[in-house]
Amino acid sequence: MKERPKVAVIDTNTLAAMGLKQILQNVMPIMTVDTFGSFAELQSANAEVYFHYFTAMSIVLEHKDFFVARRRKTIVLTLSLDTMSQLSDFHCLCVNVTEQQLIRSLLTLQQGAHGKGEHLPPMPDIISRKILSDREIEVMSLIVQGYINKEIAQQLNIGLATVITHRKNIMDKLGFKSVSALTIYAVMHGYVDINKI
Repeated sequence: MKERPKVAVIDTNTLAAMGLKQILQNVMPIMTVDTFGSFAELQSANAEVYFHYFTAMSIVLEHKDFFVARRRKTIVLTLSLDTMSQLSDFHCLCVNVTEQQLIRSLLTLQQGAHGKGEHLPPMPDIISRKILSDREIEVMSLIVQGYINKEIAQQLNIGLATVITHRKNIMDKLGFKSVSALTIYAVMHGYVDINKI
């Protein structure tokens, strides 16, 4: 069996690194995500095996030669959306935004950088199988677009209790606990256009 592609998160802020790891595992379930608290830790783990480096700006600046040589694989984690504060040679990802905005940025990056995923290995069979009914897909699509239960009921001309039941069934079937995870699933499977979230 082929080994899963690996992604490295390099950040001295352990909590931030762990949070980004969780989000990346939702956005790219085929990836293995490893976290490192320093550049030295990354080097001791054989840095060349990683498909991408999600790296704090301070680490990129301290080890610029390494990251410039791997600029296509490096995503710099910034605290500002201001392009003047970002490194022009690199893809940058602002992490000082809401969870929904961060997920949207990651999905946009993933789709743009990998041609809608065509350069990535295929998704595991369990993830790629159709699990939801057509009605559940309709409900999920509206949930991730930000509609509340009452609005979904009106739009689909069904009862509020039915929407709540569908919502519970969707989360149970997919094993998700948050709307963010549901959003990632919906965009990755083409159920919702990224521009509508």
